[in-house]
Amino acid sequence: MSASNCTSSSAGGGGGGGRGRVRSWSSTTSVSSSGKRIQKEMLEFGADPPSGCSAGPKGDNLYQWVSTIMGPQGSPYKGGVFFIEISIPTDYPFKPPKVVFKTRIYHCNVDPSGNISLGILKDGWSPALTIAKVLLAVRSVLTNPDTSCPVVSSIARLYLTDKAKHDEIAAEWTLRFAQ
Repeated sequence: MSASNCTSSSAGGGGGGGRGRVRSWSSTTSVSSSGKRIQKEMLEFGADPPSGCSAGPKGDNLYQWVSTIMGPQGSPYKGGVFFIEISIPTDYPFKPPKVVFKTRIYHCNVDPSGNISLGILKDGWSPALTIAKVLLAVRSVLTNPDTSCPVVSSIARLYLTDKAKHDEIAAEWTLRFAQ
């Protein structure tokens, strides 16, 4: 029964007065509602940016953002400026954004291509999360790596067995790539 309703509503071409509005709503709302949500977040971000982070659309594309994260004090990344690209899906906030480090970083949760492994960007995603909260989580993982779920196990192993050596290498990479 519902299959025939789907077929007849898409084949109906809009029909009369009220039905035309329903068809327009179903074809444009997902993009416009995600766009409205992104614009709202952009305004909130501009009014109250998270500590050590900046972000905004790349050009006039609301779905492609560029961000910088300052390396947190007390971490081997301090003093570094890390550039990140954020790709926001058209079904945001129901699907998480994709976050990629464009600056090389020595971190067990960031692969050599810059892809970050972060729980809230996978199974832990919730529509209640925002780009600002994602950036705070990324910044937090710089001081508290998730060694139980690394994407580079050798870096996690070094962190667990010789943190001083790990921090030395991470600080060296920060000086080399994030200055």
